[in-house]
Amino acid sequence: MTEPSTGTTTQSTKRIQTETMKVITRFAPSPTGMLHIGGARTALFNYLFARHHKGEFHLRVEDTDKQRSTAEAKEALIDGLKWLGLHWDGEIYFQSQHEGRHREVAEALLKRGEAYYCYCTADELVAQRAEAEAKGEVFKYDRRWRDPKATPPAGVKPSIRIKAPLTGEITVKDEVQGDVRFGADALDDFIILRSDGSPTYNLAVVVDDHDMGITHIIRGDDHLNNAGRQSIIYKAMGWDIPGFAHVPLIHGSDGAKLSKRHGATGIGEYAVMGYLPESLRNYLVRLGWSHGDDEIFSDAQATVWFSNLGAINSAPARLDFAKLNHVNAHYMKLRDNETLAGMIAAYLPHDAEHHPVLVKAMDGLKTRASTLVELAEAARFYVEHLEPDEKARTVLLSGKEGLRSLIPTLKALPEPWSAESVKTALKLAADTSGKKLGEVMQPTRAAIVGSMSGPDIPEAMAILGKEESLLRLNDALAA
Repeated sequence: MTEPSTGTTTQSTKRIQTETMKVITRFAPSPTGMLHIGGARTALFNYLFARHHKGEFHLRVEDTDKQRSTAEAKEALIDGLKWLGLHWDGEIYFQSQHEGRHREVAEALLKRGEAYYCYCTADELVAQRAEAEAKGEVFKYDRRWRDPKATPPAGVKPSIRIKAPLTGEITVKDEVQGDVRFGADALDDFIILRSDGSPTYNLAVVVDDHDMGITHIIRGDDHLNNAGRQSIIYKAMGWDIPGFAHVPLIHGSDGAKLSKRHGATGIGEYAVMGYLPESLRNYLVRLGWSHGDDEIFSDAQATVWFSNLGAINSAPARLDFAKLNHVNAHYMKLRDNETLAGMIAAYLPHDAEHHPVLVKAMDGLKTRASTLVELAEAARFYVEHLEPDEKARTVLLSGKEGLRSLIPTLKALPEPWSAESVKTALKLAADTSGKKLGEVMQPTRAAIVGSMSGPDIPEAMAILGKEESLLRLNDALAA
């Protein structure tokens, strides 16, 4: 690809280049915690762009920070991506397994005259930083070892620093942010290999992306400054620079950076809260990217439409739970009843004998719920004889006569019950007792469901069956 320091590459030219190369993208999280919702969206953008161009999507775990990287976090990252339905190509690339290669490139940069040994001690760097702060300046290493004339001090293990340009500027051509320029005065000779022989982030990332053949780097815009530094390493090694697309971070509904106070931030939390993976995929790809006015679209449509990184919005997107709930409700209606009944099992105290009941109940419940948690709560009365809530108790206190008139009629009703036969029995009980239908229906709902909301009551009683329905009605009268 054209290096950032030469000419201007138009969006049309970039599309032509994309069409003539094998697109290879990667998602490269650090295993220091959960899979963040913003990281999941970044992974999704990488996945869709690669799939659209019939390329490859890889997972690279950047686990070189041995103090913060944990096995549990690695497992959470992998499980989160699998749950979301983002399947990577090939084996997982663990960055820590390639430190020898990173050191090899650092040594190569030394030989090319693009890097140098720095013998500054930690105390000297602290002193330089303190001096800069005292002057109100931003700390920048003073390059004292860039062209050393002094003899290296004995017993000091040197780090390796890159030789950043002293004049001019580095231009990062970004498909989302446009051209981003870094003046030489803003760049310093940053460390690429620490004195203990471990690579720094910017070196490891560049080497890994080059060796993996990554053609497009799609990541959060908090890495934009790193792109300037990484471009220096690419140029110093004479390597092609991948295409960059730095995506704005997700903000909360108030426009502030997303945090716990805005709600769930980890993918695992969304799974527990009862969101479907296909719902979250649909919602996340629409968060900062659009295809006309389409809000709901399939994975296949998203793959076809996600062709141009320039279509990603350069302004931060805001997380909106109302829209997410709307999308999730749509996909829940599409799920078959057998699957939904199995999915809400985790939220309910039920066993195998309750499963057929829940399957029958789904048609009347899934159109009313936005999440699996809401669906499970709506279905709870099918597997538990719930105590009436305050409103239901009030209705029962004033409606016992209606229940007394209904029970004999229901006992005489032959099995198997149906919603129509139960509805007929309710009307008959109201007519024979001289009551309005509501005077019979409302206390019946309070006794059967335990609340004054829920599915159609004749349908619910037909699903529960004669024995359970009469048991609940008699218990309500006895109470």
